[in-house]
Amino acid sequence: MERFFMQRKNLIVSAILILCVILSTLAFAQQNSDESHKNVKNVILMIPDGMTTAHTTLARWYQGGEPLAMDEIACGLVKTYSANNPITDSAPAATAYATGYKTQNRYLSIYPEIASMPGVGQVEENDFYKPIVTILEAAKKVGKSTGLVFTCQFPHATPAAFAAHTDNRNDYEGIAEQIVYNQVDVVLGGGWKYIDKNQRKDKEDLAGYLKNNGFVVTSSWNELKNQSPKKVWGLFAQDYMHYDFDRSGTGEPSLAEMTQKALQILSKNRNGFFLMVEGSQIDWASHANDPVGVVSEVLAFDNAVKVALDFAKSRDDTAVIVVPDHNNGGMTLGNYSASIDSVLLNDFLKHIKKATKTGAGVEEIIGNNKTDENIKKVVSKYYGIDNLTQDEINAIKNASAGKLNYVLGPIISKRSYIGWTTNDHTGEEVVLYAYHPNGYVPHGVIDNTEVCDYMAEILGIDLGSFNENAYISDADIQDKGYDVTINKDNPNNIQLEIIHNGKKYVIPQNKNIVIQGQNQFNTKYVNVYISSVKRFFVSSDIVDLIKK
Repeated sequence: MERFFMQRKNLIVSAILILCVILSTLAFAQQNSDESHKNVKNVILMIPDGMTTAHTTLARWYQGGEPLAMDEIACGLVKTYSANNPITDSAPAATAYATGYKTQNRYLSIYPEIASMPGVGQVEENDFYKPIVTILEAAKKVGKSTGLVFTCQFPHATPAAFAAHTDNRNDYEGIAEQIVYNQVDVVLGGGWKYIDKNQRKDKEDLAGYLKNNGFVVTSSWNELKNQSPKKVWGLFAQDYMHYDFDRSGTGEPSLAEMTQKALQILSKNRNGFFLMVEGSQIDWASHANDPVGVVSEVLAFDNAVKVALDFAKSRDDTAVIVVPDHNNGGMTLGNYSASIDSVLLNDFLKHIKKATKTGAGVEEIIGNNKTDENIKKVVSKYYGIDNLTQDEINAIKNASAGKLNYVLGPIISKRSYIGWTTNDHTGEEVVLYAYHPNGYVPHGVIDNTEVCDYMAEILGIDLGSFNENAYISDADIQDKGYDVTINKDNPNNIQLEIIHNGKKYVIPQNKNIVIQGQNQFNTKYVNVYISSVKRFFVSSDIVDLIKK
């Protein structure tokens, strides 16, 4: 009998063990299934800079109430504040999307010194200003292709945050050099003068560097549109591009066309890609309180969203995230002159629909001919306004160069019952839109840093591991016993100089190289000089290069 019970006990134990193995296998399979459900090969991040719900509402009414391409994927809200301010500027806002960390206003993809907003953790003093590896840089390190598409100049805050690191978002020449040396595979937008040796203060031939490294470099859309190179920089304006309503006859491509071209090129990489597309000038139109510019740029951006969604829906490996970086202008459909019952839809639209140019486009046409008669003629032709007051005519005459949209925007807004509270950013949440082939998208109210976390998760990229040992400071190198000097003899090309075993190593800022005599070595990351505190951060693999 004892033997019987022992056999029975052994059978039960065996059965339990088998069941545990089965359950464990099922759990493992489910876990793998969940990971497979989440993971994608490609991410397209689209940023309509400064866009609010008022912007999308006006654009939707402008096109007869037809839905925008982005409408179907709205899924949540995003908190936008920076590390030190409830109202962010574009630099820390883009940094949050690029790195998963908040930083200070004006900083691009570096750790902050000041973290005064609730819930924002203070970094250690040794890490103040240290560069943070971006999702674009990490994607490139794991073998993916990378791209930036925009309508501003490429060193502007939003594209810059993904491929540059600085405490001064206005250092366009330094930022441009970093983006070039980061070798982003596809760059399409404006800003030719920042790679032209004849227009740069430091005379660096960045266009030549790109060509020598296998890039097609062009300022002609006609030249590029029928080509499909592996790597390309297409910069179609000396500085920023025209608003979409003003683009006719310029030879510049639309944002949708540039997005289509970028996807055509980047999708050749079997390892996948990361692409950031910015509707840059929604923000600029909002700063000017120009509703015509808002409609122009929101619709142009939405056309690019359609291109991205069509691409993603034609396959099963691509996610699309659409998210503004912040609000701008405090725009409302309705102002103090409007009442609920008296203002009809046509009252909002009639003047905007008559406009065929933005305020910036009208400024080009008026030029220096600022007579009363010419102003009235041009505004009548391109805005359909025939009742300008003398005060309005005088305001147009006295507008500063490049700022006529700040005059014409309010003129048409007043006639269209559109309100504005400011010419600057505001601090409310923005709408999150997301498409994933398996429906795995964020919901509810999330932080802007969580957008980066989500993208890294679905791409299978551990950003934290990249940041653990990416950069080392000049002080840390000195602590290791090396002789370290920051050479500022050429203020346009500050260098870190290291003496070790009788050899001198020169590390230029904004480049990913180390020079030792006749030898030149490439480093993993671009080297960064932080001018405000005179700290130099270099790619940490430099220490290994020096030891050899």
